[in-house]
Amino acid sequence: MAFNTFPLTVGGHCSDSAILRHSVLYCWESLGNGIRLVFYSASRTCLHPFFLHADIDECTTGRHTCTADQICHNTWGSYTCQCKPGFQKSGDQCVDRDECLSRYCMHRCVNTEGSYYCLCNVGYQLARNNHSCVDVNECDVENRCEHRCYNLMGSFLCQCDQGYKLASDAVTCEDIDECSFSNFMCQFQCVNNPGGYSCTCPEGYQLQGTRMCQDINECEADHECQENEICWNYHGGYRCYPRNPCEEPYVRTGENRCTCTSASTCRGLTPSIVYKYMSIPSDRSVPADIFQIQAANIYPNTQNTFRIKAGNDGREFFLRRTSNVSAMLVMAKTLTGPREHIVDLEMITHNSVMNYRSSSLLRLTIIVGPYPF
Repeated sequence: MAFNTFPLTVGGHCSDSAILRHSVLYCWESLGNGIRLVFYSASRTCLHPFFLHADIDECTTGRHTCTADQICHNTWGSYTCQCKPGFQKSGDQCVDRDECLSRYCMHRCVNTEGSYYCLCNVGYQLARNNHSCVDVNECDVENRCEHRCYNLMGSFLCQCDQGYKLASDAVTCEDIDECSFSNFMCQFQCVNNPGGYSCTCPEGYQLQGTRMCQDINECEADHECQENEICWNYHGGYRCYPRNPCEEPYVRTGENRCTCTSASTCRGLTPSIVYKYMSIPSDRSVPADIFQIQAANIYPNTQNTFRIKAGNDGREFFLRRTSNVSAMLVMAKTLTGPREHIVDLEMITHNSVMNYRSSSLLRLTIIVGPYPF
């Protein structure tokens, strides 16, 4: 503690402040860097002379022992050494105070020499108080999504439009190849498009709905058949057949019916031939009933038998008798189109009472389409 002393004279006056204690007025009067303490009565009369005690400011005179990283604070008759903000005393030394131990930051705290600062996790940013973290709306700030962006707390989510999927980077969208999912997406052919797919049909067909193919009946529209020809539509196309299919010695006696009228010329020949046409799709499952033959006239005491007379060299068909007057043509082997089969189906009629025997022939043209629909 350091003081300078000066003698006082009677009659001094208080100029700064005073405290009245026990009927004695204590006055302080500033003189330069010191303060003089004198005693006065309540009437401001000096009671007795005293001495001036002037404090020495060690901080400004350099008489302190504070280190360079400390701050000197002068006190009455002494001084103190205090640490700078962000530091704390450890013995006589000032060491850094780790503010991060006090959990000032909402997410992450980084301690620095004499201070600290806060960091936020990805998807957040510092609030104005530099301590709290608020969500960043990535969809508004930096929309990286190719199609649609949805903000989440601390993150965001990208979604793609229908027909697309998120790529590995989770922001761009890739087209989905729907055609690769299954061979049954379309009845004929699947064509992948950006964001979707479409079905196509082969020539001779038209799209029905979105995936099925329907045969176009060219005979009802434009075709190239001549006037002496009939147009026959089949699965996937059409063919032109002569309106009069009869060959000598047969003559046309009705629609698609040829009759041999000369007794001498027609000996040993089938009296009549009826021409029929039908179409089936390719690769039809077997066995399959495809055509029924039936007697045009029914007579008493007659017995009818049925057989495939020609056109079945590969045993693709057989006849199943269904009654005395009818039989069913059954396809026994799968047929792959496009191809044409001409099968002669014969019905033999025998009358047991009149001992009469006759036959009739149905010439069936079977057109197998190029596709299984």
